[in-house]
Amino acid sequence: MLSLSFTPLVPWPVLVGFGVLAVILAVVAVLARGRTALLRAVALGLVIAALANPSLVREDRDPVKDVAAIVVDRSGSQSLGDRPAMTDAVKAELERRFGALANIEPRFIEVGDAQGGEGDDGTKLFTALTQALADVPPERIAGVVMLTDGVVHDIPASLEALGLKAPLHVLVTGRPDERDRQIKMLEAPRFGIVGRDVTLRGEVMERGGTGTATVTVRRDGEEIDRQSIATGVPFSLTTHIEHGGPNVVEIEVEPLPGELTTVNNRAVLPIEGIREKLRVLLVSGEPHQGERTWRNLLKSDASVDLVHFTILRPPEKQDGTPISELSLIAFPTRELFVQKIKDFDLIIFDRYANQSVLPSAYFDNIARYVREGGALLIAAGPEFAGPASLARTRLASILPGDPSMKVVEQPFKATLTETGHRHPVTRALPGSEANPPAWGDWLRIVSAQTRPGVQPILSGANGLPLLALSREEKGRVALMLSDQAWLWARGYQQGGPYLDLLRRLAHWLMKEPALEEEALRAQTTGRGREVRVERQTMAEEAGPVTITGPTGKERSLDLSKAETGLFTATFEAEGLGLHTIRSGNLVAFVSVGPANPRELADVFSDTDRLKGVADGSGGTVRRVAAAGGGIEVPRLQITRGGRLGGADWIGFRPSDSATIRGVEVYPLGIGLWALVALAAAVLAMWLVEGRRGRAA
Repeated sequence: MLSLSFTPLVPWPVLVGFGVLAVILAVVAVLARGRTALLRAVALGLVIAALANPSLVREDRDPVKDVAAIVVDRSGSQSLGDRPAMTDAVKAELERRFGALANIEPRFIEVGDAQGGEGDDGTKLFTALTQALADVPPERIAGVVMLTDGVVHDIPASLEALGLKAPLHVLVTGRPDERDRQIKMLEAPRFGIVGRDVTLRGEVMERGGTGTATVTVRRDGEEIDRQSIATGVPFSLTTHIEHGGPNVVEIEVEPLPGELTTVNNRAVLPIEGIREKLRVLLVSGEPHQGERTWRNLLKSDASVDLVHFTILRPPEKQDGTPISELSLIAFPTRELFVQKIKDFDLIIFDRYANQSVLPSAYFDNIARYVREGGALLIAAGPEFAGPASLARTRLASILPGDPSMKVVEQPFKATLTETGHRHPVTRALPGSEANPPAWGDWLRIVSAQTRPGVQPILSGANGLPLLALSREEKGRVALMLSDQAWLWARGYQQGGPYLDLLRRLAHWLMKEPALEEEALRAQTTGRGREVRVERQTMAEEAGPVTITGPTGKERSLDLSKAETGLFTATFEAEGLGLHTIRSGNLVAFVSVGPANPRELADVFSDTDRLKGVADGSGGTVRRVAAAGGGIEVPRLQITRGGRLGGADWIGFRPSDSATIRGVEVYPLGIGLWALVALAAAVLAMWLVEGRRGRAA
């Protein structure tokens, strides 16, 4: 390729000034002397040309292909209906047609959901486009094709705002007659008080629907409500918070016949159940060294509301002191064990002996309270082995063990039993990994025999049961056969994990979900869509769990042993939404991604969202769905001017870019030739003007 180049010997402003001056002088000379002054103008022109230093430049160029970016939307909304098949068919046809264009290099860019962590950014096609073309000069971009349903969430004001000057052509999948129904939550609390109701507000939206829909409400997989509501109108629902921890509430609206997707027909709301206050009644039968251990432990827990009574003056103590002179508070037995017994989450008898303080009917009330869902803890001392033992009252039917009327007083180390190694109350207690356990001795234990079916989780001297747990219908009972836990609290022989043990024990009795013997839990790990599954069991092995995704697809997952009694595994969720994990009769729920994904908030294919930016670039927007059910892909055409799209074609603008392999320069304004031309011009001017002078 041959071209003319200038490399001035003086700065361009100076050269332009000389040129202007030369023109003025030439005009004045022509006006004063006539046509003979043209030779002076030619001479001045040659001087200016010499100063401009012109050169002929010959370049050896290799043409470079322009780049056409084809952005293929693979987001969640593009997986609906026949859009995946439509997208694949259009992409394959574009690959074939671009292969026939000699000077265009197609660059296909696959884009999925733009998600990270807990966020939900939707579809980011333009972000992916700028990242994929970062290595391409803007002038080499001949055009951009976006194959999408139009549900895009990062649309710029114009392509020029992204530094691109190419036309944008949008090929829209989906069909204009799509119908869908979805549920949108307007008010959904994240927390709720256990035992109380929370109110949820939502709205069912539809296109091509019937105007009414049936809404089903489930809590932890169990249906709790079903009602018919009007679509397009906000509605309210109430649900009861049954337990602490996650209460997964699922609201589902019935699908329309032939609707686009049922994924957005369901809203998942994990509501964290919080106990307002755990009310604990602690009854100490007599003052002793371990009494303050229980009191301090329970008072240190901000979630516990403690009521504590110590029996200082039993009824049989008759010393003649007038009642009006006693400073002791009377034990309100009727108020506590008849009127308000159901207000307590846990009742603790700490070294309590049956001293006729509580009538037999009150023990019946306590047993009934446990069977109806209450919790009872007996922290026994020597009195438990005597005739005043609580095991000789009407509580005997619910106690995990029966004393053998013997107290063993010798140093011993509390030891986890085989069951205790698996039970969440004692599993992995600090120090239990050593043999013998790395904690201090206890000095006394009450000999007892556990009931059939009850396995102690801690044993003491001579293998006697130290801590036994049992379930009584809806309630729970714990029996600790020693009053020596205070030795750990006081640091005797380096002490022991009394806080871990007693706090876990109390929370197990009050049905803390994390301390269930048989439990299945699932939660996201925070790394993309990864989910961690935990299976707590008292069995030797845990079988595989079944995972059901939002679309109803099932798969099996094997668990591996993390520690004794605990089995875990992780899996990658295949989609957003509620996943159900089952192991036998245990069910766990985990919501992957946001409760109401932005990508599925509006699933209808749309030709209007991208029309503004496409029109501004000179491109086009069109659907690829044909009337007969097939697809229509426009022709690809190279155009150097005018329109960039028509009824059945889309255009790409070439740049004629090339790679320069070599350059040859031929100077025109310096050297001998320039000197000869300038001398000839001066000589001609002198001869002509000399003749005119002689003639005059």
